[in-house]
Amino acid sequence: MIKTLTFYSNYFNHHQKAFCDSLESLLGEGFTFVETEPMEEFRSRMGWGKEDIPSYVLKSHRGEEERKKAFELALSSDVVIIGTAPEELISRRMEENRLTFRYSERPLKEGRFKIFIPRLAKKFVVNHISKRKKELYILAAGAFVSSDYRFLHSYIGKCYKFGYFPKAEEKSFEELQQSRAGHDKARILWAGRFLKLKRADLLIRAAKSCRDNGADFELRFVGDGEEEKRLKGLVKKLRLSDVASFTGFLSPEDTRREMEEADIFVCTSNKLEGWGSVIYEALSAGLAVIATSKAGATPFLIREGKTGLVFESGNAADLAEKLMILLHAPEEARRLGQNAYDNMQRHWNPEEAAKRLLAVSERLLSGEHFFFEEGPLSYAQEMKEGWYRS
Repeated sequence: MIKTLTFYSNYFNHHQKAFCDSLESLLGEGFTFVETEPMEEFRSRMGWGKEDIPSYVLKSHRGEEERKKAFELALSSDVVIIGTAPEELISRRMEENRLTFRYSERPLKEGRFKIFIPRLAKKFVVNHISKRKKELYILAAGAFVSSDYRFLHSYIGKCYKFGYFPKAEEKSFEELQQSRAGHDKARILWAGRFLKLKRADLLIRAAKSCRDNGADFELRFVGDGEEEKRLKGLVKKLRLSDVASFTGFLSPEDTRREMEEADIFVCTSNKLEGWGSVIYEALSAGLAVIATSKAGATPFLIREGKTGLVFESGNAADLAEKLMILLHAPEEARRLGQNAYDNMQRHWNPEEAAKRLLAVSERLLSGEHFFFEEGPLSYAQEMKEGWYRS
């Protein structure tokens, strides 16, 4: 029976708290979260890190005593999860072949050319290929993680579907629908940092096409960042100023409220979006989600036409086509939102993820490879281009 589990990551935040709280409820004092780095200033400005720090959090970057305890836990814990931490922790644990999970986004999201860079090639060999026969498994925070590691000849058949698990939605689907009942027009929401990789311009261009084809809607952008001026200029150029609004930065709590009041959520990021927590949060809030095909969360969380819609990454015309479907058929948006909400409540929530992680760990410790049939801790198969069209 598992008595101790230690989770190493860069810093404690709202994306991990609910999952960690669930592990503590199952293991009590046997669970420790080790924070290995101080939080970046820009994250703090975004409202991260305002939650109370639970007693199970160990800040190993604060001093020698904390660092020493973090290393002791790496050797003594029944199970270890490694997100961001010194590679030495895994190497020392692998000397005894102790059960360990890497919590990993895709390692080659910038491109497979990385394996031809000598220093990176050496790192891949030392950190991954050399350990492929050890009791080391992948918690894949994104659907393309398994394909990247297969290309590196690592963790084949050892990748589990996973992700990030913010607090589950507490309102019922009916309560969420009541929050949306007062709209005169369909409200389309986008949320995130205004960075090039987020491709918010695609939604603006798609909205222009929808309007030209007679659709009536509101368009709301939540966030700030380096692309904000350019995006506002594009809105003005395409004559969408009367339907588009920019809220500026909002806290995670206020962003969730925006989701609870919107009708359609759109995620437009390119392949550099390793996961895409806004997709998770919007689905949890019972929204009809139209998501880019290249974000890591999309293939795990969206079944095309059942729990959401998927558009070809970078293709504004495809996005406009999907938007028109929902703008012309609000009952279809409601159906997708209901299915998404049910799926997240049943499978993709922090409590279920914690239970499944311990169940899989018990099986692995007994010598049995085990995968759940769907949801977290099911098998993360290798993804192919155009996966959403099959």
